[in-house]
Amino acid sequence: MHYRSLGRTGIKVSPYALGAMNFGAMSNADHDDSIRIVHAALDAGINLIDTADVYSLGESEEIVGKAIKARRDNVVLATKFSNPMGGDDPNRRGGSRRWILAAVENSLRRLQTDYIDLYQYHYLDAASDLEETLAALTDLVQAGKVRAIGTSKFPAAEIVEAQWISERRGLQRFRSEQPTYSILNRAVERDVLPVAGRYGIGTIVYSPLAQGLLTGRVRKGRESELTRSGTYYAHLRDERRIDIVERLIPLADEFGMSLTHLAMAFAIAHPGVTSALLGPRTIEHLDDSLAGAEIGLGDDILDRIDEIVPPGTDVGHLQMSFNPPALVDPRLRRRPIEERTAA
Repeated sequence: MHYRSLGRTGIKVSPYALGAMNFGAMSNADHDDSIRIVHAALDAGINLIDTADVYSLGESEEIVGKAIKARRDNVVLATKFSNPMGGDDPNRRGGSRRWILAAVENSLRRLQTDYIDLYQYHYLDAASDLEETLAALTDLVQAGKVRAIGTSKFPAAEIVEAQWISERRGLQRFRSEQPTYSILNRAVERDVLPVAGRYGIGTIVYSPLAQGLLTGRVRKGRESELTRSGTYYAHLRDERRIDIVERLIPLADEFGMSLTHLAMAFAIAHPGVTSALLGPRTIEHLDDSLAGAEIGLGDDILDRIDEIVPPGTDVGHLQMSFNPPALVDPRLRRRPIEERTAA
């Protein structure tokens, strides 16, 4: 497997990374089975493992910790913070110094390690000053508990602002970003990926298979176990997205590959993408993805994909993608009444 530089960190990572969101109660509760998946991924040459404290409320981190304990030096270990971890407790979440210093200790304990290679800000917390967040993360790097810091689901403008804050205040810079990216969700090609490249930021993209839609298991007019999975997977019933899948399947067949392999190869073909996350629930899912790890897409097939989904555009909306909240402050959308009524 060929390894790539994670931005300007000097850390080398595999183009396919192992995402551990499905480990634990929220998907695969069999710890031994999940550990086998981790070991199989490492044996195949994958060296980047990505998890988060919120995945099964810490259980995913515990599984990963057990799986890599004897191989820690060979793993680039990434985890995340900021999602709610304490029910209704408003202080067990977010980007405050108070929570970050507690969250990292909890993650280190669950992961059974004394350092995290990449500590990522999972969701931007509007209630926390970004300078305070960066200052707390800088302290963790200086203490040796974290090697590098990154973000997830950050809009391009926030990526730029964070870089400016770091430069002005002499703080650690965010070195990676984790956006959603797939054939169906290409909007990040317009701004996030170019901005990341400008600042030397590595990108670890998630949902390259569009949460299962680009496996070909969901077809037009057919029921499947995915489409019966409830409102969380509502995007799998989006006719616009399914119509695109119906056009991609014969394209993949024409070039002699499965839709899964086409989708994964597409994700890592972009020059702004460092690594794409695999999120297997079973060893069979992992094996299927890895079977296409050496596939490289030529200009002919990439041009055909561009005709189906134009670069820089999204088809529908991925359930897990960044979705900015509606504006609630009227000052952000209308002038004061006296200015609107003045002659």
